[in-house]
Formats: sequence, structure tokens, C-alpha cells
Amino acid sequence: MTSAKRILVVGAGATGGFFGGRLVQAGRDVTFLVRPGRSAALSERGLRITGLGEETVLTPKLVHAGELTEPYDLVLFTVKAAGLEQAIEDVAPAVGPDTLVLPVLNGLRHLDALVARFGEQRVLGGVAIVMTTVDGVGDIRRLFDLQSLTYGARTEPAPAGLTGVHELLSGAGFDTVLSPDITAAMWAKWVFIASIGAVTSLMRGTVGDVAGQPGGIAFAEAVVAECAAVAAAAGHPLEAAALENARGTVTEVGSPRAPSLYRDLTAGLPVEGEQIFGDLVDRAHALGVSVPLLELVRLNLRVYRSRLG
Repeated sequence: MTSAKRILVVGAGATGGFFGGRLVQAGRDVTFLVRPGRSAALSERGLRITGLGEETVLTPKLVHAGELTEPYDLVLFTVKAAGLEQAIEDVAPAVGPDTLVLPVLNGLRHLDALVARFGEQRVLGGVAIVMTTVDGVGDIRRLFDLQSLTYGARTEPAPAGLTGVHELLSGAGFDTVLSPDITAAMWAKWVFIASIGAVTSLMRGTVGDVAGQPGGIAFAEAVVAECAAVAAAAGHPLEAAALENARGTVTEVGSPRAPSLYRDLTAGLPVEGEQIFGDLVDRAHALGVSVPLLELVRLNLRVYRSRLG
């Protein structure tokens, strides 16, 4: 692939809908692979991006599982961990010899399943930073002015089409970074989301709720230290700026911030407990890193999951 042209976005939720929508706005050839329920909502109302003063309405191209017959140049996986296995099966007909696959799921465990199906060279690493949610009518609502995609080759040599992917994604209304060390970038995001997810979910409050209580800041700092220790032991220590960003975010007094995991948890919805915390704890044990607070979070979310049935 000398130049990526056609994009298949797997999922049109808070992440896929936002980035895919921005690419549509920029004139890219984007198709969304969606479930029937989401398809009906998008067909009726359009793909809507709202919040922070924005009211964008787009008419997206949609496709359903079983309707894919031709390969795309880029497949952007934005589903949550629970939907990954089925999404891989659904999208397989769209992955040809020159297709590149860009997943932006949390953690690292999803890479094993994608590589097993599509091959080591075809699967890129990716990090999505965006604060959005799908509201009660199915619109994508922006919560904070943060939007970026970071991606890169996980193996050497880099795939021939990687430069084309960078050109295709750039200039579409969000920041893009072609990273020379995407695995380190993925670890940095994992530390960040695990830190804010652990602090808010275990304490059942926003960052500001926790930081405002005696011992709250010390607790949050200890969570960050555990997460960062796992990354360092795995060979990907966080840069000073990334570590300070994580610490500063989870200790900010008065902050209303809370991740999607917390919002799902308080709404009684399934959460990515194993993808974010279970795998991190398993890696910590394998590397000989003590993570008692993360173990507590994992246990807490497993009890929560068991009560969901």
C-alpha cells in the first residue's frame, strides 16, 4: 500500500464515532462497521458530534457484518475489549494483503488476538486520547477539548503503507503523531488510564472527590507509582513529563474528571476491568512487582462484574 485511501472504522461509539466523524468532515473515504441497533440510530439522526459549543451532523456510510466483500486500506478498531473477538471475525473479509490494522483499545492484550488473526506486520500500535461519551439519544458528546491519535509500527521494518496512513489521518481536525516507539506510548497511556480508573472506581468518586479528602492525594500518588513500576519493569519506563501528567491529573483538587470506566461503573454497565487491571496485575506478578492497590481494584471490579450476572 503506497497510499491509504479507504478507511473502515469498526464501531461508531464515543471513540470511533468521533475520530471517524472528523475524518468524514475532512473528506476522507470512511465507512463504519456497526451493529443493527447503532445503524438504525445513525440512519435516523445522523452521526452527531455535540458539546463544547459544537453541533455537527454527518451522514455516514454504514456497513453491517456479512456485507464486507472488499479489502480496505486501513481498518481502525475502536471497539471495547468485550467486542473484540466478534469484531475480528466480522472484519476479516475487509483485511487484504496490503491492509493495515490500527487498534486503539486500552491496554496491550488485544494485540495478541489481532496478530494471531492478521499477522505481526499488519497490526500497528495505537493510542487514542479523547474525552467523549454517547448520550441517551446516541449522539457523541464532547466532554473536554482533548483529541489525538498516536500510532506507529510495532516491528521492524515498518510496513510500507505506514507513511500513507499518517498522511491520511493527518489534517482531519485532531492531533496526529507517528511515534517511533508506539509500544512505549501504549504503556504510557495504560499507566494513565489505569491510574485514573483505579482512583475513581475504587473510591466511587471523581478525581476531585478523592483528592479533597484526607489521604486522597497520597492514595492517588501510590496508585500511579504502582502502575509506573509495572511499565518500568516491562522495559518501558515513563518519561518524566508523562509520569508528572498522570500524577497531576489524579491529584487535582476540585477536578471533575472521571474516565469512561467510572461512568460505566456508576451507570451499572459492563467495564473493562480485565483489559485494564487484570492484565496489568498479571504482568506485575510475572515481573515480580508488588501491586496491592491494583490487586484491590481488580478484585473490586470482579465482584462488580459477578453482580451484573
